[in-house]
Amino acid sequence: MGYPQKLLAPGETISFETRPHWRALFVPAVVLIATVFAVTWLYFWIDSTQFGGTVMRWIVLAGALVILVLWAIVPFLRWITTEYVFTDRRIIVRSGIITRQGRDMPLAKINDVSFKVPLMGRILNYGELDIQSAGENDGLTIADVPDVEDIQRSVYELIEADDARRRGSAGGIQPPLPE
Repeated sequence: MGYPQKLLAPGETISFETRPHWRALFVPAVVLIATVFAVTWLYFWIDSTQFGGTVMRWIVLAGALVILVLWAIVPFLRWITTEYVFTDRRIIVRSGIITRQGRDMPLAKINDVSFKVPLMGRILNYGELDIQSAGENDGLTIADVPDVEDIQRSVYELIEADDARRRGSAGGIQPPLPE
């Protein structure tokens, strides 16, 4: 994966990064297998000498191409181009196939981090991470997060470390008390 280092602030380091859970690829894989099977069977079942068979074969191939692009290739590209990056200063979400979308949330602005795990999420180990911000913006909801409970815990640790860094207490250095 590797989030580009040039997009990080000076001194900012990546704590961990991930992409959506692999279960997002289950339906596209099923569509791919079923479409290839059905098209192969139809292609050879259609007699090329009767009922405009050559034209029908082309129609079947065109239909298969549309199905594969919409329900197999596009979801795969969405999955592969979506990344969740957690640094020591912010949470970064980037996605998009042709046009890129991004959202950053500074750790200093986070009020609450919660998660939801549906029934299948308990079986396959994924969930939704809901991050509430202290700012004017709505929170950040990240769907299909693998190991969501571990990531929630890690985000709290990052928030505490960021708070200590900003207060200057990292490394045992205490800021002077106001007089």
